[in-house]
Parts: sequence; structure tokens; C-alpha cells
Amino acid sequence: MEGSPDWDSKTVIGFKAKAPKVARNTSDLNAARRAGAVVATDKKTTAGTNKAHQGTDHQRIAKLDRENEVAPPPKVSASVGKAMQTARMELGLTQKDVAQKINEKPSILQDYESGKAIPNAQVLGKLERVLSVKLRGADIGKKMERPKKS
Repeated sequence: MEGSPDWDSKTVIGFKAKAPKVARNTSDLNAARRAGAVVATDKKTTAGTNKAHQGTDHQRIAKLDRENEVAPPPKVSASVGKAMQTARMELGLTQKDVAQKINEKPSILQDYESGKAIPNAQVLGKLERVLSVKLRGADIGKKMERPKKS
């Protein structure tokens, strides 16, 4: 195994690869040309100014964002909130009482009554059961018959 190319290869630790150097003036550029280095010149279009951030890119990005916006989810209609409120008042219950009966927070009930909540079928079903008023589909606000306990 002696003399194999793997053992004879030279390993240099900490050797820094030559990174491309940016010439700041013409004398550095000429010195590099005399040394035979590969010289590439790139003229910066926005050198010394802040043209890249004058709003054109931001406006383009904002326009793309607007095109991809998703419509916000629909809120509960005002008629549902009104029907809930009138049914609750007729039963003589507070928002807190109804919230306890449906096992939800009072703030959720406030959102439903004010029309700010995103409709949830489970919550609406519980409210229909407690208030005995139709809150989904057609004829919202119509009294529902309470099931008779046998």
C-alpha cells in the first residue's frame, strides 16, 4: 500500500481560495491586467444612488400581493344577530346566560349578535336549540317548536 496516490497527496488546512477582488481605482485594474489576471468590468446602473428603493419594486410587489389576496370569510348577517337578540330578550336571558348554556365564551355571543363573527354551524346549532329560533337557511328569526319531552 505504500506509495499509493491517496497517501502522497498534499492537504493544506486553512488555505483560502482566491476570491475575486474588486478594483476601486484604475491603478489596481491596470496592475491586475499586467499580472495576467482575468478582468471583468461591470458598470453598476444604480451606483451611488438609492434608485433601487424609489418605490417601483415596492409598487410592483404590492400589486402582486393585491392580485393574490383571498377574500375575507363571510360574517354573520345582521338579521341573524337581530333574531338572536330578540329571542334572548324574550326568554329574559343575558348574553352570559346563553353563553353558559351553549358552553361558549360571552365574547363569542357578542360577536354573533353584532355581526362580527364568522359563522360556525355548531355554534349556530347550539344557539338555535337554546333560543328556539331559526338562525340558519331561509326564514331566519322564525320560532321553532320546542321538542316535547315525554
